[in-house]
Amino acid sequence: MRRRRIFRPARQSRPSGGAVFAGLAVIGGVVMIGFGLPAQLMGSAPRNPEWQAQPAEVRVLDGDTLRLGERTLRLHGLAAPGRGQPCVDTAGRVYDCGAAAANALARLVAERAVTCRVQGRDRFGRPEALCRAGGIEVNASLVSDGWALADAARQPALVPLQAAAREAGRGFWAGGFEPPGHWLAER
Repeated sequence: MRRRRIFRPARQSRPSGGAVFAGLAVIGGVVMIGFGLPAQLMGSAPRNPEWQAQPAEVRVLDGDTLRLGERTLRLHGLAAPGRGQPCVDTAGRVYDCGAAAANALARLVAERAVTCRVQGRDRFGRPEALCRAGGIEVNASLVSDGWALADAARQPALVPLQAAAREAGRGFWAGGFEPPGHWLAER
């Protein structure tokens, strides 16, 4: 008795030369793309990227915020008064120390190329950086000139500069300024 088959198994086919060539081409392309990509693309970007801007690209937004071309950053380790923050000068007159701090920052970066090294981000996700303008360390100069408060937790090196500015009566310390506690809390 002969067994009858209801179906026939499919014939095993071998890949044609064209299919093998196409597979090798795809694999080769993937390898070539992998080697051709910049090294910083796959998670090996520098921890502290450096941002640069020419003088015409630098804008001061307030006493601790710069715009370099299309990028906006905050100055690391300090807090400046916001615009409209009242201060009192040596003659007892009230003035806008936020605007004065922004003017001080504008004088530091005026007509100078600015280079900033990003140190991280603040609690709102904004980049924070240490900046130099024409050889001047901007963050330290603002604190030293009395137009920003040092954040001891984030940049302890600025604390002695703040103490010296306060003792010498520079910037907003000239009028017996008492810093509001919320400045650093808002950062």
